[in-house]
Amino acid sequence: MFIRDHHAGYIDWNTFEANQKRLAQNIRPRPHQSGGAVREGAALLQGLAVCGHYGRRLAVHYSGRFSAPGYHCAGKNIVNGRGEYCLNIGGVQIDAAVAEAFLAALAPAGLEASLQAIEQFDADHETILAQFRRDVERARYNAQRAERRYRAVDPENRLVARGLEAKWESALLELKTAESELSDREHARPRSLTHEECDAILALGKDLKRIWFAPTTSDRDRKQLLRTLLDDVTLRVERDKCNAHLTLRWRGGLFSEVNVPLPHSHPSPVRTADDTIDLLRRLAAHYPDTKIAGILNRQGRTTATGLSFTANRVSSLRTHWEIPCFEPKQQVQDGECMTIEKAARALGIAPSTLHRCLNDGFIAGQQITPGAPWRIRINDELRSRFVESAPEGYVKMFKAMNLLGVSRHTILQRVKRGELKAVHVYRGREKGIRIQVPAVAPDLFTLSKKLKV
Repeated sequence: MFIRDHHAGYIDWNTFEANQKRLAQNIRPRPHQSGGAVREGAALLQGLAVCGHYGRRLAVHYSGRFSAPGYHCAGKNIVNGRGEYCLNIGGVQIDAAVAEAFLAALAPAGLEASLQAIEQFDADHETILAQFRRDVERARYNAQRAERRYRAVDPENRLVARGLEAKWESALLELKTAESELSDREHARPRSLTHEECDAILALGKDLKRIWFAPTTSDRDRKQLLRTLLDDVTLRVERDKCNAHLTLRWRGGLFSEVNVPLPHSHPSPVRTADDTIDLLRRLAAHYPDTKIAGILNRQGRTTATGLSFTANRVSSLRTHWEIPCFEPKQQVQDGECMTIEKAARALGIAPSTLHRCLNDGFIAGQQITPGAPWRIRINDELRSRFVESAPEGYVKMFKAMNLLGVSRHTILQRVKRGELKAVHVYRGREKGIRIQVPAVAPDLFTLSKKLKV
């Protein structure tokens, strides 16, 4: 059972609650919730911006040479899987409008209204406490009356005495509940501001705008100031009207709306997606245009005009973005990545065998992007895994499964983690993987059986 202030602690109760509240605010918020720890980025509404279409928390991105902030919501990506942003807008004008509304609310007149609201809140809190005190008095009177009735009954009349005793216990329970509720309300009572604090707040309002735009004030400081009054900002973009509608939810439950005119957007020129160009730049260092076209088509990528890729279209795209053409090396050095066909020739095995070893996890492979051919790094360690005959102490897979008492998949996982040693025999009539099973110490049952013999 928890008893508050039962003994002296390292910190007082108010400090503990403030720490818990701060920790809860710094964790990553759940979906459809705002908040989170304040970061150092320039996006003023980081953690506060909410999508007006889907109600999701907006993500922050930075683009351009000057890293201009922006906000986006991937709602449509979740709804129909088309990979489109439900909302994508630059944050410079949005942040400026929110900052203007924030500073207007902190003007001297606004601060005086806030102080009056605090005084009114204190008065309302006193009214609520008075109501709870009356509830305690009423519960105490009912408990005392139930006690008097119980003590006045004849003890011989047990049936009536038991009924009055139950009513007395119920009245005592109601009294305890009312006293506990009153105690919680009194502990949660906000501290009233002194006259000196009110004067300091009014004086600060005159210089707040100068502090906000001061070069010594960091973006993180501005976000902290903004969160003292704002809970969240709901953003709804109306592209047909070139307007962004902001709904600011202030601490205390008040709402205000701001309309931000957006610049008329010009249709973007026809161009290939940036992620496709970045992928092409990476693939061009390893594969020719024909193979690159196959990889891009398997991933469902298209050209700027919606056509599938061919070798000529890949070549034209490389030429436009000045991406060098693939130049195969005449001789692959040791330690470099090879295709499965070349790696199979270097190891003296069939490509199908190498494919099977790759699927089993017996060897490791690299893949630049999903759909691209696998590449194997040839080195001395990999060559040592492929032998003509099994070394001493290496057994077949089936026997290793019986000795270790595990499945084939588990053995291959242990080989992959380096817990077991394995080789692949590629000559002779019994080809396949051989496992080196470690020597197992005899258990008590086996030892006692040998002693009897």
